[in-house]
Amino acid sequence: MVRHALLLLFAMVVTSCVAVDTVGTGASPGAFTHRAATSEVILLWTCLQPTPDLLRVEGVASNPWQAQPIRYLEFQMVGVDEKGRQTAEAAGKARDVQIFTNQQSPFQLDLRTDGAEVRFDLYYQYLFNQEYDTAMVAGPPMVGPPLHAQTNTHMVRDVCSPTQHLTR
Repeated sequence: MVRHALLLLFAMVVTSCVAVDTVGTGASPGAFTHRAATSEVILLWTCLQPTPDLLRVEGVASNPWQAQPIRYLEFQMVGVDEKGRQTAEAAGKARDVQIFTNQQSPFQLDLRTDGAEVRFDLYYQYLFNQEYDTAMVAGPPMVGPPLHAQTNTHMVRDVCSPTQHLTR
């Protein structure tokens, strides 16, 4: 009986350590050439072209100041031709399901191009708990403001531009 309790305790400790992994990637912000930010998350990335028909975006997402975690950060990158039509698409997500305060989570997107693209746009969305005024919410009195999960969607136009979204 004691052995089962110890095994259960050990499993809980290991699970909690994995779920609350706040170790960042260790990458310095200077390693990335582009930057975009919202009031909840900062994205840093670099655009690479390992082969003529492949565009790779490597970066990190960080939650530098919010007490609530950023959850389910997902990306979609599209190639756009000169007529504004979508020519290629790639999707991905941040490594971590939740990005806690002062934590970084890496991401990578690989987009197969057809050569007609004039720009690449990045769409990203995440779940974040927004605080609302308690006077607006019906129900019993609560300690502190209630939190409601909201999906936040954003776009960065021309993510690999040599003149826009630069970190310097």
